[in-house]
Amino acid sequence: MAQGITVTDGDVATKVQVPTGSPVEGKQAEGEPEKKENGDSKVTVADQSPECTFVHPEGGWGWLVMLAAMWCNGSVFGIQNAFGILFLSLLREFGSEHDDDLRFRTAWVGSLSMGMIFFCSPIVSVFTDIFGCRITAVGGAAVGLVGLMASSFVKSLGPMYFTYGIVFSCGCSFAYQPSLVILGHYFKKRLGLVNGIVTAGSSIFTITLPFLLSGLLERVGLQNTMRFLCIFMFVLMLAGFTYKPLLPVKPRSTSGCPSLRQIFNVNIWKSVGYRIWAFGIPAALYGYFVPYVHLMKHVEERFGVDSNKEVLLMCIGITSGFGRLIFGRAADYIQGVNKVYLQVTSFLVIGLMSMMIPLCNIFGGLIAVCLLMGMFDGCFICIMAPIAFELVGAEDVSQAIGFLLGLMSVPMTVGPPIAGFLRDRLGNYDLAFYLAGIPPLIGGAMLCLIPWVEARNKKVKEEALRDINQSMLDNKKLKEDAQLKTGESIL
Repeated sequence: MAQGITVTDGDVATKVQVPTGSPVEGKQAEGEPEKKENGDSKVTVADQSPECTFVHPEGGWGWLVMLAAMWCNGSVFGIQNAFGILFLSLLREFGSEHDDDLRFRTAWVGSLSMGMIFFCSPIVSVFTDIFGCRITAVGGAAVGLVGLMASSFVKSLGPMYFTYGIVFSCGCSFAYQPSLVILGHYFKKRLGLVNGIVTAGSSIFTITLPFLLSGLLERVGLQNTMRFLCIFMFVLMLAGFTYKPLLPVKPRSTSGCPSLRQIFNVNIWKSVGYRIWAFGIPAALYGYFVPYVHLMKHVEERFGVDSNKEVLLMCIGITSGFGRLIFGRAADYIQGVNKVYLQVTSFLVIGLMSMMIPLCNIFGGLIAVCLLMGMFDGCFICIMAPIAFELVGAEDVSQAIGFLLGLMSVPMTVGPPIAGFLRDRLGNYDLAFYLAGIPPLIGGAMLCLIPWVEARNKKVKEEALRDINQSMLDNKKLKEDAQLKTGESIL
């Protein structure tokens, strides 16, 4: 029988399993005082036996952490996805919504903001490793609050690139990534379900926030609407304080400066499976976001300006939320890296649905396409963190997620403009959507290699371990034979 003991070190608490009757348990039973450090209880375990392994709570305080992370996903991506609502108000504020040049320059505010969230991710992962999830998330939310508040006082488009496109989005990036990492401190068996619930937050906010913003913009104007959104960032800052880490921190260098390993973790790149994943996902995303950017304009050209195109976005948002919950839960029942097959399936369906868009000559067909696309979009997103934990382990997952998101920023930025270029050259979006379906199929095919590679590596390690054990047994037998012969010669 074993009992749990919490070992705290500053801001870090580690739960280990100590066998009943062990010396550590005995000292506590005798009432021996525990060491105190910075007001926290600290128990020193001298002999870390194999039984002393970390136990995920699978709940408790973790449920509050889950809700905080859900608010983070919702507020960060809800505001980002609602930029289209703010876009029209920005045009009216700084000129005219019929000015093509102003439309182009204003659109870059939203594009820069979304791109910076992912582009900053490798840097955020380093800060997370050095300072922890709590400090990184709270500091990021505070920076985002400052950037959004400053944007509410801007009177021209130029400063908006800095306040909204850089400061606000960088703060969002620093607040967002720790919300993915901290979940692995509290959940393992339920990690897929919890990630599904957390990422569903962005779907809920994306569906509801446009209605709220539309009403606010009509009643109080653009500046006061941005100040209202600052409330979301303030709550996000408070939510970051719930990110109490449980897993042990990596040892720091004695000089007080971060070690090179903390700045750039080479361990993640030693995994062949992770390398395939880190380049396969971005390869799929060159066409992944094209429908999300250009679908509305395609619908106007195919079915008329008065077509109810907003229904399509709502279909994607609703089914994406359900997909995150359903596939997140399903991932908990799939062993190891075989979770990758869910992402392979999602890319296959999304690629095929992109190619189906030009073939839909009735509006009902587009609704069916968007329902499927949203469902498997949720599948792809909700299992990213669980796969990262499987490929590199909890200790290295921060930079594993960070570098992946950083690599994702390139195709997210490049894909839609290429599709727009094709539309301008050819006069319609048909070829753009056909080509957009190819990268997800290629990326999905690349990901199929991961389970095979990981299974082969596991087999090699098992064979090496078996050889080592056999060698040790052979050496022991030779030693025993030598001792036996020595005894016989003495006799």
